[in-house]
Amino acid sequence: MLAVESATVRFGKRTALDAVDLEVADHEIVCVLGPSGSGKSTLLRAVAGLQPLDGGRVYLDGADQTALPVHRRGLGLMFQDHQLFPHRDVGANVAFGLKTHGVPRAERDRRAGELLDLVGLPGAGRRAVAALSGGEQQRVALARALAPRPKLLMLDEPLGQLDRSLRERLVVELRTLFGRLGTTVLAVTHDQGEAFALADRVVVMRDGRIAQAGTPLEVWQRPASSFVARFLGFDNLVEATVTGTAADTAWGKVAVPEGSPQGACQVLVRPGGVRISGPKDGLRCTVGVRTFRGHHVTVTLRPGDGPALEAECGLRDTPEEGAVVGVTFDPQETVVLPPAL
Repeated sequence: MLAVESATVRFGKRTALDAVDLEVADHEIVCVLGPSGSGKSTLLRAVAGLQPLDGGRVYLDGADQTALPVHRRGLGLMFQDHQLFPHRDVGANVAFGLKTHGVPRAERDRRAGELLDLVGLPGAGRRAVAALSGGEQQRVALARALAPRPKLLMLDEPLGQLDRSLRERLVVELRTLFGRLGTTVLAVTHDQGEAFALADRVVVMRDGRIAQAGTPLEVWQRPASSFVARFLGFDNLVEATVTGTAADTAWGKVAVPEGSPQGACQVLVRPGGVRISGPKDGLRCTVGVRTFRGHHVTVTLRPGDGPALEAECGLRDTPEEGAVVGVTFDPQETVVLPPAL
C-alpha cells in the first residue's frame, strides 16, 4: 500500500536518508527504530510530505505522492506532543479533520462519539482538553487522527511522554484497536519494547539506511549485525573464528549452531544463554554487579581474560557479588554475526 523508493534527504553535507526503500502492506503495522540521528523521523516526515525529498519517490496505492502537499495525501498524523487545540473541547478536537473536509455536523458528531468509544473515552466529547490526563490526551489525539479514515496512520513517538506502566498498557490496546479497524500503520519510536509489542514488522535504521527489517521475533532472535545487537541491548559480543560448530573466542571455545558462517566473525551470546555453575565448570568468572529487573536479576561476570559477560538469573538462583563461578554457553542462544566494520 505504501512504497518508498530510493528516498534521499540531505541537510547540507549530511545525508539524513540515504536511498531508503520501504514497503508497507495493507493492514500492516510497521515500527521504525533507531538511535537519535538515524533518520527514522526524517523518513516519517518524508512519507507524510512534511520533508521534501532530494531524490526518490513515495507511492500510496500505486499513485505517486512525491509532489503532493500533506493535506492531499490522505494520511493520519499523530505526534508525541499530541498537538490538541486547547480552546476546543474533546469532541471538536476529534472532529476537526472531518470539519475541514466539509463533513456535515451530525455525521461529525456521530463519528467523534464512535471513536471516543473505541479509544476508551465514552461520553468525553464535552470535556475540556486541559482537564485530561496525558494518557487521555493521547487517546484523543489518536481518535482525531483516525476520524477521517486515513489510508495510512503515521505515529511519531506516540507514547513518548507517558510513564512506563501507562505506555505498556496502551501499546496493547493500540495493537488490538488497529487490528479491529484494519488500520495500516507506520510508526517511529525509540522504545524497543513498544515497537516489538506493537509491530508486525520492525525496521532498524542506522545513519540514514535500513540496517535490518523483519518480524519482531526474527530481529530479536537473529540480529543482522553487531550494531543491531547492541541497539537491542545485547552486549555479550566477542571477536571469534568459527570452525564447524565451535568458535574460538577470548572466552575460550563457544559452541555455535550448525550451519553458522565460518571463519572470522563476531559471536553474540544472549544473557539467557550464559549458564552459571560451579567454579570448576567452564569459564572461570567473578560475579560483579547484580541488577534487579523485576522477574530476573542481571549479573555482570568478569572472566580472567576477555570482555565482561552479562547473565540472567532467577531471583532465587543469583550468586553473591564477589563469588567465583563457572560459565558455559547455550548454543541455542548464540548467534554468529559478520565481522565488525
